[in-house]
Amino acid sequence: MADAQPAGTRSRPAIGTIVQRLRKRAKMTLNDLSRVSGISLSAVSKIENGQVSPTYETIQRLAVGLNVEVTELFGSAPKESAAGRLVVTRAGEGIAQSSPHYDYQMLCAGLATKEFTPLLTRIRARSIEEFGEMQGHLGEEFFYVISGSVILHSDHYAPMRLSPGDSCYFDSKMGHALTSSSEEDAMVLWIATRVHGILETADRIA
Repeated sequence: MADAQPAGTRSRPAIGTIVQRLRKRAKMTLNDLSRVSGISLSAVSKIENGQVSPTYETIQRLAVGLNVEVTELFGSAPKESAAGRLVVTRAGEGIAQSSPHYDYQMLCAGLATKEFTPLLTRIRARSIEEFGEMQGHLGEEFFYVISGSVILHSDHYAPMRLSPGDSCYFDSKMGHALTSSSEEDAMVLWIATRVHGILETADRIA
């Protein structure tokens, strides 16, 4: 996924296109979305116009501001099942999107109101300097290293290296980021809990 998506991966419209469509559907202005998501007006405008790719933290804020599932920003329209919730994602068929530092495949996107979001993630970033300021958000996260090795950077702990088979669970409110420390891009299974209601993080994303 670093430069080309794996065969069979389903590519969807750019997130900016989806954000604009959902914003207009909700009859919101750019200012409205900026206010409720905690993202600056210029950043929202750049995302919609495809001038920047949002981080996952920004995607979560946009989803909360638009009152939609994160899945919808990846281009899927999940359905509620009347009884018995089950969905399968075959190998290579996750919904693909990229941020400046990671390539994602969203797994099992067909169900709405899931309590967590599973993401097969390629870590492309090599240095924490690529992130500027680390971001945090409501919720909790877990990741498991599949291949390569990663460095977990966070506000409260020294950088930690994790290798294949290692895993970590942490509070998402703490600023955090992953970088690859191996020659190849690292692959991780990354799981984030669902964010309910208005985000309480004080910092506004520029």
